Amino acid sequence: QHGATTGGYYACNRYEADKLEGKYDEDVKKREMAKSLLQRYAHYYERWAGNLKSRKNAMEDLERFQSVKIKNLSDTQKKPETQLKFIADAWRQIIECRRVLQWTFAYGYYLPETGLHERQLFFEFLQGEAESALERLHKCVEKDLVVFETDEPVVLQEDFNSYRTRLTGLTSVTETYFANLVKGLENGLADDSEAF
Repeated sequence: QHGATTGGYYACNRYEADKLEGKYDEDVKKREMAKSLLQRYAHYYERWAGNLKSRKNAMEDLERFQSVKIKNLSDTQKKPETQLKFIADAWRQIIECRRVLQWTFAYGYYLPETGLHERQLFFEFLQGEAESALERLHKCVEKDLVVFETDEPVVLQEDFNSYRTRLTGLTSVTETYFANLVKGLENGLADDSEAF
């Protein structure tokens, strides 16, 4: 009899003998494989879901900017709202990039794990570069803009012009990184430098 008082089946001499004969090696391998597959799925799903959530947040931020903040910024910076369109353009770029990035995780999940190491590395490189550019753009439009939204002593006009130049540049660069990512995926991740 195996019970809690005897240590259970795994403390039994018969289990130990079977284990030495290798009867449980296959079960252990199957469990480890299942655990690995589940962790891989969780990794890609969490990143997919995280970008979906970030995209929805960016859509709300764009809506808030267009309905409230643009008027306040126009008043504090003494600029017509039409000259602040570059900020809404940056938010739209962020929304589009989050959509693309979200689906790259589905693409990455289905990439074969064996035999295509170079393609996997190329995919991760393109994805990483695009994601870094997106984070820089997001920081600039979300955090760096705050300085110009206050009613404190007027920020120098040249500082705002510098911000406009920086944000417009980051928007363009981010668009290019994501265009390269999409092009790489469309080409099946062929490492063709002329395609970029």
